[in-house]
Amino acid sequence: GPRPALLALLVLLGALFLGPGNAHTSVSSANVFLPRGGSVLVNCSTSCDQPTLLGIETPLPKKELLPGGNNWKMYELSNVQEDSQPMCYSNCPDGQSAAKTFLTVYWTPERVELAPLPSWQPVGKNLTLRCQVEGGAPRANLTVVLLRGEEELSRQPAVGEPAEVTATVLARKDDHGANFSCRTELDLRPQGLELFENTSAPHQLQTFVLPATPPQLVSPRVLEVDTQGTVVCSLDGLFPVSEAQVHLALGDQRLNPTVTYGVDSLSAKASVSVTAEEEGTQWLWCAVILRNQSQETRQTVTIYSFPAPNVTLMKPEVSEGTEVIVKCEAHPAANVTLNGVPAQPPGPRAQFLLKATPEDNGRSFSCSATLEVAGQLIHKNQTRELRVLYGPRLDERDCPGNWTWPENSQQTPMCQAWGNPLPELKCLKDGTFPLPIGESVTVTRDLEGTYLCRARSTQGEVTREVTVNVLSPRYEIVIITVVAAAAILGTAGLSTYLYNRQRKIRIYRLQQAQKGTPMKPNTQTTPP
Repeated sequence: GPRPALLALLVLLGALFLGPGNAHTSVSSANVFLPRGGSVLVNCSTSCDQPTLLGIETPLPKKELLPGGNNWKMYELSNVQEDSQPMCYSNCPDGQSAAKTFLTVYWTPERVELAPLPSWQPVGKNLTLRCQVEGGAPRANLTVVLLRGEEELSRQPAVGEPAEVTATVLARKDDHGANFSCRTELDLRPQGLELFENTSAPHQLQTFVLPATPPQLVSPRVLEVDTQGTVVCSLDGLFPVSEAQVHLALGDQRLNPTVTYGVDSLSAKASVSVTAEEEGTQWLWCAVILRNQSQETRQTVTIYSFPAPNVTLMKPEVSEGTEVIVKCEAHPAANVTLNGVPAQPPGPRAQFLLKATPEDNGRSFSCSATLEVAGQLIHKNQTRELRVLYGPRLDERDCPGNWTWPENSQQTPMCQAWGNPLPELKCLKDGTFPLPIGESVTVTRDLEGTYLCRARSTQGEVTREVTVNVLSPRYEIVIITVVAAAAILGTAGLSTYLYNRQRKIRIYRLQQAQKGTPMKPNTQTTPP
């Protein structure tokens, strides 16, 4: 009001015009730190014993405590919300004087907040941390600290209202899952108080690595309708790999891959089936997505339809001597080869004519078709077998006409008839006694004789005589004796021949020496 202002003016004028004189006013504490809204006791005193006026000038609520003495007064100043400079003053007979006390209000910030972090931060990119601080005093003692966990990243004074402090750090793999926060420090320890700290709510950082290289895609370049292929998409250098997703698609067909994770790599494998509706060129696409970024690769797959060539025989079963037409037909764009002989001119059709022989029975006719699809040669084959019907055959090789066996020996008569259909074979002696073809028998005199073997089928019949000779033991002795005698005579004759030949050579050489004629070189010609 006007009265305090008048008193302050009088004190000021007294100090200016009356000079210091001998009067002296003092205050209990020159500097006081107190919390905002707090109270403080101020003792005003003067050096003279009988002051005419002693008081305190302040806008703060004040209350005089207890009756003071002649030269001092105690005041309580309350609800101190901001810095203030209360002034004690006095009027003494020998002059006027005044003294100030400096009240500094302290309080911690009302808001300490770290700005939200990116949901995902790429490793190796700069990350800006921003902290806002509202309130707090005295600002000269207020510091803002940015933290990664408990690690101090930046320390700066709080300037402005609100104060904003920023710091830039390089995101690392190790920062994945790390907590970042911001802390204020009001340091009043030099004033005999303490360090007051306020910390923001922490924000957790998620970092990731998505390499700049595209995924590797392995798949068939061509795929046949109604068949199944395998597609593999892989990428290395991912972090954290467990958070990565893979999308695979062929044209409009979304594939369902099975994903295998490594330390920092993944591999997605999927089966793909195609239908006739997808025939043509389709895009195969693979994308690896890690949070808000992705890497993708794509390539073309040609879907084609290529049935096996069709091999036709005029009849699959013909009689011997019948003319047979063999035909091969394939895809209109294919080139065929029939039994190793290319079609002339090259194309999708080939045929030839043959006269069926028994050797053609069971013969396979193979048609190979080749189709070029997206620069690749695709091969398909088809085979048909010809059956030729022909009459029975009995020849010396498979049914010998003469057997000679020792009596009581174990023998197996063998006689094989050929034909298509396979003929029925019977060998009979005198029309009744059978020869056990293909069975092991003991040779007896009853087995001896001539048998008529008859092979019969729907294509006709053929007969052949076979003779079985049985040697008794006495004939064996005679044969052995004859053979031995022949061997002895042969050896004696050879020895006599060699002896006479050498004798004639010696006589001839002796005659030539007696005539004085020179000896001719020895030759291998036989002398007359």
